[in-house]
Amino acid sequence: MEFQIVLVLGLAVVVGLALGLLGGGGSILMVPLLTYVAGMEPKEAIAASLFVVGVTSLVSVFTHARGGNVRWRTGLVFGAAGMAGAFLGGVAGGYLPGAVLMIAFALMMVATAAAMLRGGRKAPPAGGETETLPLRRVVLDGLAVGAVTGLVGAGGGFLVVPALMLLGGLAMPAAVGTSLLVIMMKSFAGLGGYLTTVSVDWALVSAVTALAVVGSLVGSLLTSRVPEAALRKVFGIFVLFMGLFVLAQELPAPYGLLPPVLVALVAALVLGCRLIGEYCPLFPLLRPRT
Repeated sequence: MEFQIVLVLGLAVVVGLALGLLGGGGSILMVPLLTYVAGMEPKEAIAASLFVVGVTSLVSVFTHARGGNVRWRTGLVFGAAGMAGAFLGGVAGGYLPGAVLMIAFALMMVATAAAMLRGGRKAPPAGGETETLPLRRVVLDGLAVGAVTGLVGAGGGFLVVPALMLLGGLAMPAAVGTSLLVIMMKSFAGLGGYLTTVSVDWALVSAVTALAVVGSLVGSLLTSRVPEAALRKVFGIFVLFMGLFVLAQELPAPYGLLPPVLVALVAALVLGCRLIGEYCPLFPLLRPRT
């Protein structure tokens, strides 16, 4: 048991390191860590993950604010809508079967991995950030993103950053900094929803949170020394395999074998397409976005 706790705490540093290096994405590993290594029930793991993500984002947002990369008005509007959605998602998650939540979480991991492997996001059009916000779209998107985050405990920066770039016209650094404010707000709201039906081991969660914060601070110091594109691809592949592992664990037999088989087929198609080159019909889909 002691080795298990030491392993959990050590991996919490790794998750925080990934958060610091990538500005997001590392939280997608926290739920599998708490479920399969710490032995928590899925609902407890999701609630604990929301707390870890909320505290880590709270610490990080002040670092970005000192650099002028937090747009408070945009973040507070989006975050307020996200909090409502996250609270409702957290309440709903407390009544859903754990296996359903883990399958939904695994699908989020696969979607996150696909986005990271696909490439970077397009920058907003020239002309600077927009002066006015499309409040209706901001509220609706905030509710939807918050509901997903509150339900499965993940999908923060992966969903929030592109939404802020499209709706608020924010440049990438400002979108990342503002997303931390949004993620912090809706993570705590989602946690509040889960705590209506779920209790957590606060001693373990507090230790995991502290080490994740330390890891994120170290990771932020290493961002200029590690190539982001290569790091995102490696991390994306790791998240993809983790998502497939969760699906294989949670889907009933014999359906648990389907994800690895499908990935093997897709990998074979991609490899064959790269060998063929531009003559392959999948070539436009495999080309990284700019």
